[in-house]
Amino acid sequence: MILTPNKAVPREWFGDLAGKAVLGLASGGGQQVPILAAAGAMVTSFDNSGAQLALDRMVAEREGLAVRTVQGDMTDLSVFADASFDLIFHPVSNVIVPDVNPVWRECARVLKPGGRLLAGVMNPAHFWFDHDEAEQTGQLVVKYRLPYADVTSLPADELKARITRGELFEYSHSLDDQIGGQLKAGFAITGFYEDDWSDGATPLTRYGPMYLATLARRVE
Repeated sequence: MILTPNKAVPREWFGDLAGKAVLGLASGGGQQVPILAAAGAMVTSFDNSGAQLALDRMVAEREGLAVRTVQGDMTDLSVFADASFDLIFHPVSNVIVPDVNPVWRECARVLKPGGRLLAGVMNPAHFWFDHDEAEQTGQLVVKYRLPYADVTSLPADELKARITRGELFEYSHSLDDQIGGQLKAGFAITGFYEDDWSDGATPLTRYGPMYLATLARRVE
């Protein structure tokens, strides 16, 4: 299983999944959630995309697995009671929320004491550059100030085009919010690794890792 594009999550990060309550947070799509269910976990997939949740249900039904699906915003998990889950699996997806701190606070609330949060996040350095432009020119030139947000950083015509195409807006988050935010929410980070993307995605991958993954435990 992966939180980031290439590296497999260390097996020991999951612990014993048999009979455990697991939340797949913004990880719909029929790829990750069914594996957790196949490992014996009681899995809930929570995603804002009905299409992604439909893929989870399709794979689960095909494989004879039990998966509960709930549609909603990752910044608001109020549908779940406090201390509902033993583990949260949250691959790279919080680039689509303006403020990541509510995500961490909600994760801490719905996890049981000692529960695990496995999260993948984007390196904020990715957002300094226009990657389409870099692909065309072969040059990486710092273009945007951080924190980046499509809604405030893009020219009006490009923003309008993205709205017309129905694309999601993206936002950068500082490491203070991505890592420090987990600590402030009541987590202790006990595992960490970096991951690359592919040269086809952006030339920036030739110079350093574009993704980070953390294992955090809710402080008891």
